[in-house]
Amino acid sequence: MKYVGAHVSASGGVENAPLNAMEIGAKAFALFTKNQRQWRAKPLSEKSIKAFKENLAASGIAPKHVLPHDSYLINLGHPDPVKLEQSREAFIDELVRCEQLGLEKLNFHPGSHLVKIPKKDPEYEEKLRDAELHCLDVIAESMNIAIEATKGSKVKLVIENTAGQGTNLGYRFEHLAHLIEKTEEKSRVGVCLDTCHTFTAGYDLRTKEAYEETMATFDRIVGFDYLEGMHINDSKPKLGSRVDRHHSLGMGEIGWDAFGFIMNDPRLEDIPLILETIDESLWPQEIEALYRLQA
Repeated sequence: MKYVGAHVSASGGVENAPLNAMEIGAKAFALFTKNQRQWRAKPLSEKSIKAFKENLAASGIAPKHVLPHDSYLINLGHPDPVKLEQSREAFIDELVRCEQLGLEKLNFHPGSHLVKIPKKDPEYEEKLRDAELHCLDVIAESMNIAIEATKGSKVKLVIENTAGQGTNLGYRFEHLAHLIEKTEEKSRVGVCLDTCHTFTAGYDLRTKEAYEETMATFDRIVGFDYLEGMHINDSKPKLGSRVDRHHSLGMGEIGWDAFGFIMNDPRLEDIPLILETIDESLWPQEIEALYRLQA
């Protein structure tokens, strides 16, 4: 069975997120457990935690179909030691908040190396590879530190693939595989595929042949056993543009066919399929439209 929803607001308290998901007919949802653009937040109150769990039960949405997203400020590969430590502490706090809410996953962008290498540098490609590899190792170290700090927790660290904008890592399936390989406790790691990011990173999804080739590549390099969720977005930029700009379904460069392939792919059962499309008013219709694509 497919579980489709959207990244809903938690304004006024995390307990409101399940209610907002119910309003749009969602069977899954994502949320921020704190303000995504601030480093610090008040601890979750016992009242909010209790109300969230009650509202989640009332929604009929299982904890495994909720895909919280961490703060946009966190960079687990930051080259500055002070900012890296700040990111690590904030990430651990996010994991703790998920555990308190009874959730099983935390979705995050891997990180950025932030190294400025002039493209005219004759050693540009080599320096870029070195910067990326070093940053991936720092990210993996950050993940292992977070897992150790939350020992006994069942919350999975769900790595989201990226478009590769700027110095963001995670745009190649090999990046995801590297992080998984370096993670010491494999039961605590997973992957989220964003369709817009996948497409703009250079993996085509528009035809049945292209979709199957991309998914076969993902399976060979990463493996579907690690797939814990998907973000379902169309793309404003073109294939391989390395630009992260989502669009409403069917209005971008990807088109409706790809979403039909997803809704009929048996490998994508029982995971949250989360809309992050740009017009929230369309979410109820987009959810209905996705279910209608099922054969």
